[in-house]
Order: sequence, then C-alpha cells, then structure tokens
Amino acid sequence: MHYPGKCLLLDAYYHRTISFFPYEHRLDFLPIDSGLFPDELPLQHRLWSTIILTAGPFPAAGWLAHLTLGFQHDGSRTILGQCTHQGPLQVQRPFYPEGPEVCHVAILHPPGGVVGGDELRLDARIETGAHALLTTPAAGKFYRSAGSLAGQAQHLTVATGATLEWLPQENILYSGTQIHTLTRIELQGDARFLGWEILCLGRPAAGETFQTGECRQQLELWRNGEPLYLEHACYTGGDLILDAPWGLQGQPVSATLVCTPPMEGLVDAIRTAILDKKEWSDQQGKKELAAVTSLDGVLICRYLGPSAIRARQLFTLAWGLLRPAILNRLPCPSRFWNT
Repeated sequence: MHYPGKCLLLDAYYHRTISFFPYEHRLDFLPIDSGLFPDELPLQHRLWSTIILTAGPFPAAGWLAHLTLGFQHDGSRTILGQCTHQGPLQVQRPFYPEGPEVCHVAILHPPGGVVGGDELRLDARIETGAHALLTTPAAGKFYRSAGSLAGQAQHLTVATGATLEWLPQENILYSGTQIHTLTRIELQGDARFLGWEILCLGRPAAGETFQTGECRQQLELWRNGEPLYLEHACYTGGDLILDAPWGLQGQPVSATLVCTPPMEGLVDAIRTAILDKKEWSDQQGKKELAAVTSLDGVLICRYLGPSAIRARQLFTLAWGLLRPAILNRLPCPSRFWNT
C-alpha cells in the first residue's frame, strides 16, 4: 500500500522531537517507498509515536514564533535569567506580587489569534530552587483555516527542587480550525507541578458549534523519563464524539487540572468544596460534570460543560486548596485573570 508525500514520525518516547515545526531538526522523515509502515515499526514506536501522512510541505508558511524562558534561584529570589524569542511570542516583565520567591510571568501573543500555518513554540526550564507561575493575559483564539495546520507546543522542564504553576487561560477554537496542540511537562527528581488546560470547541456565546475543522490535543506529564499522565484527544468538526454520551455529550468545554505530588485528603477536600459552593451544587441544571481523583501519584480534576468561565472557577477553587497544601503558599491569583 502506498501513500502520497512523506511519513513524518514524531517519536516522543526517545524524545527526538516534541513538535513538528520546520526548525525542529530532530524529526525522522521516512520515505514512503522505503516500505516501513506503522505495523512494521519497532515496538517502542508503535507504543509511543504518532504517524502523520502529508501530501506536500507541512505546515504552510505563517507566523513562526519561538519563546525560550529560563528561571533560576538567586539567593532568596526566582529570576527570569533567560528570555529569548523569535517572532510574535513574548513576555511582559516579571511580576512579584507575593514576594521575591515566586516569579509571575505572562506569555503574550501580540497578533491576538492563530491562523492556519502559524506555529507557536514555548520552551521553559525552571532550575533547582526556583518557583515560576506562568499564565496568559487572555484566552487563546484559533481561527478558521483554509486548510493549513496550525501548531502550538509547550515544553516545560522542572528540575529537582523546583516548582512550576502552569495556569493559562482557555484556548477557543473557532469552527473550521485546524490545530495540533501539545503540552509536555518533564519533571526531574522531586519537582512539583500544578497546572491546567482548558479547551473550548466553537464559540458558545455566539451560538457557534464546532461543525468543521480538527483539533488534535496532547497533554503529557512525565517524571524522570517515565509517564505519569498522558491525555491524547482528536476532535473532528461534526463528528459523533462531540455529542455522544460516551464523548463530549454536546458540551463545548473540556478541561483538565493535574497536580503532583498529591497529598492525602485533598481529593475529598476539593469534592467537599465543590458541593459546598451553591453555584456548583446544582450541576444537573447546567448539564455540567466535574470529577476529582488521585491516580499513580497525580491528582486529576476534570470539567465538562458549557462554559470556560465555569471551568476556570472550578479550577481556581481547586488551586486555592492545592497551593497551600502542596506548595506551602497562599493563593495569589494573577492580576491578568481579572482583565
């Protein structure tokens, strides 16, 4: 069996690549006429790889943006010691609203939205003893594509003894979007992580549903080269999964919060807090679902419902309980969340 174009192998297991951007030189391109197809790949490739078949250059030209951040511990402070960027992906100056120990940084995308062919890449490393909180000043917007694929990848590395809070606002996907988004968190030693991602398919406030387009979403949490949590999803506009009872149940917003290491009693504490909140006690009326569990050293909180605002409210509630218990710090909401 022959396919047009090339076979692009994204090998996450051996960490040769975490994205498919043209400036990424660790890609393995396998000519189709070599006869090597997925069922003939070595076992590790079959388990951990994604195969993409393309009929031409991939992806089309658009904005190429690459931001590299490095946080270091300097005495009693966390500093942004490295900040380099290519294209329209930048940061504001660091903020210290809770003192010098925690560095708050907002990631900016000045164009305000992503179209087909755009590629956004963030590489951030938090060194031993440092504590960084990364957020975004507004929701990410991904517009309808004429056919080209857009890419967004975040590679976040947290060294032994370091802490990262990854708290971006939601990604809103317009109908017709073609997007592959990947967030990979690599923890070393006893590194701590608390973060969330919120996805909105379509624009519920405008009455728009996700009728066309495709979203391939990956959220991966690793420690010392071993996977702790892997979430891979593929949503195609108008597909059965969007409305099926075993899928998204007609809800446009799905979201995940992960925290490691968990502590005993936190799952029950979050569940109780949700039920005690009057606005969350009647989820059936809004057909919302919220769940909290702890599995294999990771606390996981999930949301499925009609509103990204509701998802952020739920996760902010959970964050307010997790932060003092896991990070020994009181909640300090980013000022950007109120803009």
